[in-house]
Amino acid sequence: MTDMTAPHHEILTNRRDFLRRGGAGFGSLALSYLLGQDQLQAALGDAGGSAGNPMSAKLAHRAGKAKSVIFLFMEGGPSHLDTFDPKPLLRKLEGQSLPDSFGTVITAMGESRAPLLADKRQWAQHGESGLWMSDWLPYTSKVADELCVVRSCASNGINHAGGVCQMNTGSIFGGRPSLGAWVNYGLGSMNQDLPAFVVLKDSDAQVVNGVRNWGSGFMPALYQGVQFEPDGTPIANLATPKSMSDQRQRSKLAFLGKLNQDYSAARGDNSQLDARIKSYELAFRMQAEAPEAVDLTKESEATKKLYGLDQPQTATFGRNCLLARRLVERGVRFVQLYSGAGSKWDAHDKIEQNHTKYFGETDKPVAGLIMDLRARGLLDETLVVWGGEFGRTPMSEKGDGRDHNPTGFTMWMAGGGIKGGQVIGSTDDLGLRAVDQKMHVHDLHATILHLMGVDHTKLVFKYKGRPERIDMNEGNPNTKIQMA
Repeated sequence: MTDMTAPHHEILTNRRDFLRRGGAGFGSLALSYLLGQDQLQAALGDAGGSAGNPMSAKLAHRAGKAKSVIFLFMEGGPSHLDTFDPKPLLRKLEGQSLPDSFGTVITAMGESRAPLLADKRQWAQHGESGLWMSDWLPYTSKVADELCVVRSCASNGINHAGGVCQMNTGSIFGGRPSLGAWVNYGLGSMNQDLPAFVVLKDSDAQVVNGVRNWGSGFMPALYQGVQFEPDGTPIANLATPKSMSDQRQRSKLAFLGKLNQDYSAARGDNSQLDARIKSYELAFRMQAEAPEAVDLTKESEATKKLYGLDQPQTATFGRNCLLARRLVERGVRFVQLYSGAGSKWDAHDKIEQNHTKYFGETDKPVAGLIMDLRARGLLDETLVVWGGEFGRTPMSEKGDGRDHNPTGFTMWMAGGGIKGGQVIGSTDDLGLRAVDQKMHVHDLHATILHLMGVDHTKLVFKYKGRPERIDMNEGNPNTKIQMA
């Protein structure tokens, strides 16, 4: 038996001795707590997050002005050559083959030697900054001085499946977390009564790759996006039946929660089950706050008109843009809007008819969103991103269309502390390839996180022992973007 009377086993006879001798160990208690925390509880290390709630708000690595992101996704690939990146040489060489000096080109449809197709647009410089835009953008041109136009974007996705997947997840192959999921994981939610990541489509059509575009991949499922309905009531089954009292509802959910918790206790590796449990808890909290958040009747007629809700052509996307503003206003971290769900922007032929239709549906609502955010003082803390999975080729397809072009295309950003009225990078003289300040999708994702105050090299999730990042260890934020 151990001799407890030995010097190294002194008996503590009073409280003062206990505190004096145990005080040196208090620090290790805090250390052991931090070291024992699951990475889900504080994605940014010791930067914040409460124990047991992985969606609690966390501190960023640095001061970033952007608190929320609204990603306007034009699915199918809008043409940069007809909108933001005018190419006089393309008009000069219309009908000719691509000059040999441009090298070998691989296209999705294999028509790299098709005649060059000039744009049919009227171009003008807009705002004090003099940004060039075509007449397809009469409303967006009014907010030119808020835009940072990136003309040198690039990706690896030559087809829609790969392109949409990479723009959302960083990889042309499915299975990785979406950008919104990474933002959720890294920064948590600013409103525990609403989803932190919301997806809005403009129709019932399926987005290419489906829900994987806003999924959580190998991360726990609770970080995935929540899809709102495209028309009618955005959140299905939200209202409590009149026959169900508040107390009865609470008791029912408490009983279901107990059953779920007991079941999941022995199945800790099932993140889908954990996400389902948390979704029930969130749904109950949403019954109090979400109806007000999605109630557009509270908006003035002037605001509705600003978004185009008074016109059939713009009403659907305008409604989604207005919902996006209301959501970020209430602390939703990431909102993604899809225009043309099902690759409707894919203009392999009849690009004039195609883009006239879809810019007609989106141009006014997008400009209205920028104006409304600015008027409410929300633009500085909300980063708005616009673009598709790729651009279009200078070569024609089917005579009056354009093929996919992932090697050089345009996207733009506004708000989030960015100085408006600037152009980043450029493509070659025909708009085929990015040649200056090339901004790959990995760089775009790193830049978005950087604007939110997150160092993308430190935002790591360990999967099967490997440290994974959104940029596949390849991206760098574009530090040449000027800040306001």
